[in-house]
Amino acid sequence: MLNLPLNIDYSSKVVVVTGAGGLICGTMARAFAQCGAKVAALDLNEEAVKKLADELKAEGFICEGYKANVLDTEQLKEVHEKVLADLGKCDILVNGAGGNNPRATTDNEYQHEAKENSKTFFDLEAAGVDFVFKLNFQGTLLPTQVFAKDMVEKKSGNILNISSMNAYTPLTKIPAYSAAKAGISNFTQWLATHFAGTGIRCNAIAPGFLVSAQNKALLFNEDGTPTARSQKILNGTPTNRFVDGEELIGATLFLCDDNSASAITGVVLPVDAGFAAYSGV
Repeated sequence: MLNLPLNIDYSSKVVVVTGAGGLICGTMARAFAQCGAKVAALDLNEEAVKKLADELKAEGFICEGYKANVLDTEQLKEVHEKVLADLGKCDILVNGAGGNNPRATTDNEYQHEAKENSKTFFDLEAAGVDFVFKLNFQGTLLPTQVFAKDMVEKKSGNILNISSMNAYTPLTKIPAYSAAKAGISNFTQWLATHFAGTGIRCNAIAPGFLVSAQNKALLFNEDGTPTARSQKILNGTPTNRFVDGEELIGATLFLCDDNSASAITGVVLPVDAGFAAYSGV
């Protein structure tokens, strides 16, 4: 059970969360379920979302897991029909699917520091860059096209996108991911404007640096001390710490609640432990 920071009643809402097989969005799905929502957990990893759904059902909550490729419109439409039959029309869509790819990442932070046989900017694979842009941008656009139709019909709803602090200031080594997340921030504002007359609000959160199973080895040495890159992050964060995944829940529940955030749309809210506020001096 999560220790929820806000006590908001979502019992009348159907919440669709993409990327729910991962730690961050799985936690968001759990939070909405604990608030009473009927949750549709979507992920390419069917086993992960089925496990999440089973756990939540065992705890007395409502959640169904569905295998879904956010880059496959036809599959998303099929999942949409299942969600309609199982839970009802979508009220809240959390576009959580996204990520980076090694093929779109350089080995060196600066070109003049490149070593022999290292992967430089000039070695980035077009297919890798394309994949990162598709996963992050189209992986947000396509589910919105499918599930936001329910909201237009109901003349109410919320869309929450997942941007990144990389969207404000790009990190070294990951140009495609940084640019794609900047696109998500821009797209969030576009959607907020486009749907302004329909009763739909669209916002985003921009998580700071989180420790996950995927990046733990990159951030910490075997003895538990920060790696050189990790230390740079901590030095650039005035609170000198990483963000915990559960610390995203408060912003998520707040932005998706029409009572709490009725006049908030088109906003990208940093949850970054102060990273964006610090100049380094």
